[in-house]
Amino acid sequence: MFLINQFREGGFMMYPILVLGIIMILITIDRIQSLYFRMNLNKDAFFKKLTASLLKGDMENMITVCDQNPAPLSKVIKSCLIRLVNKGSDAEIQAALDEGALTEVPQIERRLSFLAVIGNVSTLLGLLGTITGLIQSFAAVANADPVTKAALLTTGISEAMNCTAFGLIVAVPAVGIYSILQNRAQKLIDEINEISIKTFNFILANRDRFGIEEKE
Repeated sequence: MFLINQFREGGFMMYPILVLGIIMILITIDRIQSLYFRMNLNKDAFFKKLTASLLKGDMENMITVCDQNPAPLSKVIKSCLIRLVNKGSDAEIQAALDEGALTEVPQIERRLSFLAVIGNVSTLLGLLGTITGLIQSFAAVANADPVTKAALLTTGISEAMNCTAFGLIVAVPAVGIYSILQNRAQKLIDEINEISIKTFNFILANRDRFGIEEKE
């Protein structure tokens, strides 16, 4: 009830700040589900299974395993395995890995930048609400009789301070969550780069076994 009253006293700018807060919550829920659950894959166990399957010549089964684990890392490796099954050259296999990474990295970073934008915009909206509240307050005081001046001034300052507070209530979590999720996204991207390089080097080391040629 206290927050509702403070919200009402904050003036018009409270509503866009509220909208930004709701958007922040929705993006946070979506990105946590994606980055920590849907895109989560044990890279070491995956690479161990990958190399074991490749040495056995069981690439078709490994492609099936990638389909069963729809993480960005497995999708990148799947594109490489498809090229390997088709007896692609070194350059073609490398191109498949690069293409897969270019496709999946934007999916990992999707909508994260909005959190940083929300943090900045909500702060600015809070500041704007503060300024408009003070302007209205002093304008009202200038034209008011001495009896109501104190009440009008108090109301205007209350609107200004509430707007600032709510802007920061949205901005601080938005910036903090952005930092945490961006760090998680970078970790997933690093895993893709690491396993892609290891996979490519493993394929090159076993070129004769896979029957691929060293050509451009």
